[in-house]
Amino acid sequence: MLHLKFKLLHIPMKQVRQFTVQAPLCGHRWYPDETYVKKFSGVVMYPTPEANKYFRMIYNAKLKPVERKLQNMYINFGPQHPAAHGVLRLILELDGETVVRADPHIGFLHRATEKLMEYKHYNQNLPFMDRLDYVSTLANEQGFCIAVEKLLNIEPPPRAKAVRVLCSELSRIANHMLNVSGTILDAGGITPFFWMCEEREKLYEMFERLCGSRVHCAYLRPGGISQDIPIGFLDDIHELCSKLRERYDETEEIATSNRLYYARCFGIGVVTAHDALSLGFTGPMLRSTGVKYDIRINAPYDGYDMYDFDGVVGTFGDCYDRYLVRYEEMRQSLKIVDQVINTMPEGEYKTDDAKICLPPRKEMKTSMESLIHHFKLCTEGYPVPPGATYTAVECPKGELGLYMVSDGTSVPYRCYLKPCSYTHLLGLSVLSKNLMLADISILIASIDVVFGDVDR
Repeated sequence: MLHLKFKLLHIPMKQVRQFTVQAPLCGHRWYPDETYVKKFSGVVMYPTPEANKYFRMIYNAKLKPVERKLQNMYINFGPQHPAAHGVLRLILELDGETVVRADPHIGFLHRATEKLMEYKHYNQNLPFMDRLDYVSTLANEQGFCIAVEKLLNIEPPPRAKAVRVLCSELSRIANHMLNVSGTILDAGGITPFFWMCEEREKLYEMFERLCGSRVHCAYLRPGGISQDIPIGFLDDIHELCSKLRERYDETEEIATSNRLYYARCFGIGVVTAHDALSLGFTGPMLRSTGVKYDIRINAPYDGYDMYDFDGVVGTFGDCYDRYLVRYEEMRQSLKIVDQVINTMPEGEYKTDDAKICLPPRKEMKTSMESLIHHFKLCTEGYPVPPGATYTAVECPKGELGLYMVSDGTSVPYRCYLKPCSYTHLLGLSVLSKNLMLADISILIASIDVVFGDVDR
């Protein structure tokens, strides 16, 4: 920096003062010109010709300047947010802390599942159902097997139906435990999440004993199940379910009557019965509004009419009601599991048609006909008569529909999946209006969206 130094003449009886003058301070000072100031004149902070056309600013004593208005802020809620539950990207338009508009964007998790199913035979298509709702896999497999059985015009034996109901209800319990504890976690309570995850691990161990896989089971088959349940499996399930009731009571003590959790959930995401039907809601999202619709009761499948259980409905249709509905459904599922264990029928676990079901391993290694059947079923599959069917089952998140068209070959001509998470995701934009930003995580958790079946 350039310094100009001047020394005063030495004056007797006085001190000599030395001072410095900086050159930039002596330079030209910048002031805003008219062009720069003009950018900030107008009704809004960033004026446009359309905004200035309707109102002209007059700065005098008679008319005071209008207060400037700020634009709404757009933020991304997810997919990296821990409360986004999957790969949900939610674009929120915020007016301060209030949500003006929510625009859900589906991600790319499992693409072209329906198209891939048109190039593989029916047994090879079964593992695709596990990848859709990967929280409750066995319930999805049940819907696919029933759809293929309708086209084949066959019926599984009673033991296979009972095992299917057992697997479906255990999947419902595992799904609801994750959702209920996740909702509490998004509201600020972390302890029930650890409790429920520990119990879900025990259920996964049971699934591993059943079929050798924890999550993607591929256990059910059109015509029955792949293999019989192991020895002592029902006794261990009974002991596990008896302990689950204690965990449910402990969680209810810490969360259900908690005034903080109640304040976070009550009145959030309210939907009426009429709007829920118009938006296409199913499952707990619909029953929380008071609509008594459960496919297991209204259109029973796999022998659900043989078991005694209650359909759970709510009243207000808010997040708290959805929490209570899922909680009571877990208790009803335990009730169904107890009945299945007490009334498990004996006999075959799959149909006796060798052209559809794989032969046992022991028989395949001793019989040439069984070996040929095994080879043909694994390589080519089985032909399905021409026809079309729409099959709906009550999955934990709602109605899972399969529209399947067969052209007489071993490969489906068309396969369309109607998942519940997709329609519930569309309702997210309706339910989130005028909520606070902190309520969005509670709302997403109560809707229970899994993105495996959204982007198919």
